[in-house]
Amino acid sequence: MNLIVRRRPPRERAPAGLVRMRVIATAMLVFMAIAFAIARTMQPVHPAWGFVRAFTEAAMVGGLADWFAVTALFRHPLGLPIPHTAIIPRNKDRIGDQLALFLRDNFLIPVVVARRMRRIDLASAAGRWLTNPTSGGSRLTRGVSRLAVEVLQALDQERLGGMVRGALVRQVRAIELSPMLGRALVAAIAEDRHLPVLNGIVRWAGRVLEANQPIVRTMVHDRAGSIMRWTGLDETLANKIIDGLDRMLADMAENVDHPLRAKAEEGLVKLAHDLQHDPALIGRVEELKLELLENPAMQDWINGLWEQARAGMLRVARDPEALLAGKMREAFNQLGETLQQDVRLQRTLNRFVRRAAVGAAADYGDSIVRLVSETVHGWDAQTITRRLENAVGRDLQYIRINGTLVGGMVGLAIHAVDAAI
Repeated sequence: MNLIVRRRPPRERAPAGLVRMRVIATAMLVFMAIAFAIARTMQPVHPAWGFVRAFTEAAMVGGLADWFAVTALFRHPLGLPIPHTAIIPRNKDRIGDQLALFLRDNFLIPVVVARRMRRIDLASAAGRWLTNPTSGGSRLTRGVSRLAVEVLQALDQERLGGMVRGALVRQVRAIELSPMLGRALVAAIAEDRHLPVLNGIVRWAGRVLEANQPIVRTMVHDRAGSIMRWTGLDETLANKIIDGLDRMLADMAENVDHPLRAKAEEGLVKLAHDLQHDPALIGRVEELKLELLENPAMQDWINGLWEQARAGMLRVARDPEALLAGKMREAFNQLGETLQQDVRLQRTLNRFVRRAAVGAAADYGDSIVRLVSETVHGWDAQTITRRLENAVGRDLQYIRINGTLVGGMVGLAIHAVDAAI
């Protein structure tokens, strides 16, 4: 058997307006009672007091009747179990069911949702906000910012980082890297974007030669014969070799048509072709890729990428104004202007939103209705009575005031007709 737990939240204080109107209505009723007693005593003194007595007597009746009617909605008047009183507490569950049915029949039926969504031009509204996101949207921006920060901080970072790393590794494993590198190298050669690389290699070779001249001299000295060392020709030969290499590198750096540069370019073209079509080279590149992915240093680097991305998202979320500045602001403005000017895009976006809302109503409408009904069922009678009274009780007190005045006017009219007859 399902048990419904009655939840009783902390007692809510009645709004100041309700208390004030209740005091006014009660004070008016008390005033009419006092005035009635005075008029009843003074009626023999002068006939005019009869009109006062008739007015106040009928006003008391009207005020008491309306007090009873208003009170009977929320509780038993004077605590007496009078039939057909305490209407709201006794019918709480039925009210919840009717409210849920009203919500379903008027808001959550797909046809109704579609009809209402046709009146909403969400694309134009989004375009206006994107064009000027700081105009009237600061509250929305701050709300989205706080929500994004809370979501990012609430996520399990170790688990999420592992998911990001796993997804990235799977994507890289699925990519055949060698042909991609070959195509990139072909495109770079076609657009002469490889020339800075060649120039850099030549300059690097010149610096290496300059830094390792003693090693070259030692190698020549060790391989020279005793006669060459005795005559000093080994030193001359080493100088000639170093000078020749230095001049060759200088010529390669200055002359883009140098034969060795042409050989290097031929080698790059062959490498680009082999990267795309040589199975052996393709296999070696794939093996190198897999070894690189399994390297602990690479794993740490991928983890660092996620941490940097998360830290960047948190910085942007905490400072939404930064997101709305610079190039991003220009992109937002352009997107907003497009949404406002492109009628076809507006129709497409509005159609998508309408279909999403209709789909949500169809999929979750019954669940929302059950949630409303079960929530009201779960409230205790005092809670729902107090909330409804706080919401509409101030206006109901006007019924008591009007009933007092209208009753008095009716009594006065009846007495005037009786006196005339």
